[in-house]
Amino acid sequence: MDELPLPALFEQARKIHQTATESGCDQDVVRKGCQVLEKCEDMISKLGLFSANETKEDISTTNLKYILVPYYLGEMIEKIAQDDRIQILKASQAKLKEFLSFCEAMELIPKDELETSAQAGPNAFVDQRARKIARFKRQRAAESKLLEIMERKERRGRSTRAAALSTPVEAGEEELLDDDGEEEREAWLTTISLAICKACDLLEMLKKEEEMLSAVKERQLKEGEKEFSQAVLDERTKKAEAWHRDAAVRALYTKPAQPITCATFAQDVLEGRAQVSQAHEHKHQPMIFGPASLVGGGRTGERERMAAQVFQPHHRMPTMSIEEAGLKEMEIMNKWQERNIKLMEEANSAWHKDNKKMGPSEEDDEDEDDDAAVEKARRWDDWKDDNPRGAGNKKLTPCG
Repeated sequence: MDELPLPALFEQARKIHQTATESGCDQDVVRKGCQVLEKCEDMISKLGLFSANETKEDISTTNLKYILVPYYLGEMIEKIAQDDRIQILKASQAKLKEFLSFCEAMELIPKDELETSAQAGPNAFVDQRARKIARFKRQRAAESKLLEIMERKERRGRSTRAAALSTPVEAGEEELLDDDGEEEREAWLTTISLAICKACDLLEMLKKEEEMLSAVKERQLKEGEKEFSQAVLDERTKKAEAWHRDAAVRALYTKPAQPITCATFAQDVLEGRAQVSQAHEHKHQPMIFGPASLVGGGRTGERERMAAQVFQPHHRMPTMSIEEAGLKEMEIMNKWQERNIKLMEEANSAWHKDNKKMGPSEEDDEDEDDDAAVEKARRWDDWKDDNPRGAGNKKLTPCG
């Protein structure tokens, strides 16, 4: 490792970091990667590749990739397995902060990231959520851009090789064919932008983990316990397994009856091809929310009652099954048909049609009614002849 130049060391460290990130590796490889990255960091410091007076435009394309050394080292340190986890977290955070500070000095961090990180007010959670969403969008954009650059470079390489096979390359044209300095610079800047997003997320996660471990350690010191007893942990594991096993057994006896949830069978009932009481093969398991012990209403303890209030669907549950809805609709349609039949019967039973169906006795009664009406009309006419209009009111007239 002492004889290798800086580019070879960085390439070796980058491959180890890529392997540990994608598929994972044993602790020996992780520690070797940390040693290679520390050697790279030492050589960068001795060579003086970066200066505090420079910006990203002043850094050459070949040296841009060495900005990622602290980031790679911070991620590799976090993967080391050690009893004192807090020290590992602190060392990893130090390297990530060093990387972010250098990127901020080189003006590589977006301004909105710096502004939202500096804000601290009553809307801290809202700002944190907005910052994470913006960071995630930048990360996706950087990944897409890197993929596009790789595809473009691969296509150009294939076309270059095909052109080289068809026409010989003359002296002095190799540099023109391989002149992709701008593309390489764009690729490394995009990689650094992607590393900044990942470093910010990892730094927040490591801070939370350190706070949790510090709280646990402080509680252990207060209680006088140096470490958790393995026997206590085994007992807790056995209790949890027994609780879940008993809950699964109780679920077999407290499981409610399965409702009919088959749309095909409901359609058959609506159209008269099947009866409600018939058994059908289109059975579906109902959706179960929460632990199996909570299904069926067997909640006896306070813990189970609280869990039953938590494990609820985010949408409104149906008030009736498909079968019940079909039967309800059938009942409404039957009532509507009965009402229409009654109205049609009333419309068909008119008075002129009823007169045609009258019997002999009804005709005699009708004749008697007609004679009485004629006699009454004649008596009324006779009375009007004996009593002309105005008779009996002579005293009320002026000439009376």
